[in-house]
Amino acid sequence: MSADLRRLSSKTLLYGFLVISAAVVLIPLGWLVSTSFKNDTEVFSTPPTWIPQEPTLEAFIRVWTDYPFLQYFQNSIVAVGSSTLIAVGFSALAGYGIARFTFPGRGAFLVFLLVTQMFPSIMLLIPYYHIVQRLGLVNTVLSLVITYSSFTIPLCTWMMYGFFQGIPRELDEAASIDGLGRLRTFAYVVLPLALPALAATAIYAFITGWNEYVFALVLTQSEDVQTVAVGIGNLVGQYRILWNDLMAASLYALVPMLLIFGFLQRHLITGLTGGAVKG
Repeated sequence: MSADLRRLSSKTLLYGFLVISAAVVLIPLGWLVSTSFKNDTEVFSTPPTWIPQEPTLEAFIRVWTDYPFLQYFQNSIVAVGSSTLIAVGFSALAGYGIARFTFPGRGAFLVFLLVTQMFPSIMLLIPYYHIVQRLGLVNTVLSLVITYSSFTIPLCTWMMYGFFQGIPRELDEAASIDGLGRLRTFAYVVLPLALPALAATAIYAFITGWNEYVFALVLTQSEDVQTVAVGIGNLVGQYRILWNDLMAASLYALVPMLLIFGFLQRHLITGLTGGAVKG
């Protein structure tokens, strides 16, 4: 077999794999979008149809009129937004400290942060509930802020630590010679260069909190403090499931994640290109 033929075969296999992978991801998403535009009768029609025969926005309207999804979204934005800011802030400070200072137990602490990510979250559910109960925070948004922050800070710290290690220490030394203290050096010199890492960390923390379901279900009981993930789960009834309402609510839930990713992705690209020009 000639080299050109082998190269063509490799490309064919690669593109075939990519097409199959894309189909695995896009077909369920396409079915979700299709179902959300169907009326109650067509959702249960046999055989099922890919393209709605009579497209309607009834499900999208009912999500806001028949269910308290506005409250769900407000709770999710407060809980996830606050936990994301806390995770990014604490992990940036911790990552910088670990990358720049040598202290006893530094390696063990890094390993400990990594080990905390190896436990299944369901295993920590009862301990978290007892802690939150002792603090009197059951059925509050604050309990979700604390929980989501504790989930994301360890891995976010690892991400920031790895990035800060790539920033030359000479920048800190030059700032020190210019009269800047350690905190001002971090804030005005190092942190602007870490914009790509901050964006990636924020995306991870936000998506983790926004998609979390089990802890939000257990730690909150009333609709006044429940999140979008729990609200979507509440649409699954005991005897009937309105699939079009469920799919419409799921599409609404995708919007904040797409917005946060699109916004932070621009900053991520800006930080990378800015660093390349400065270099």
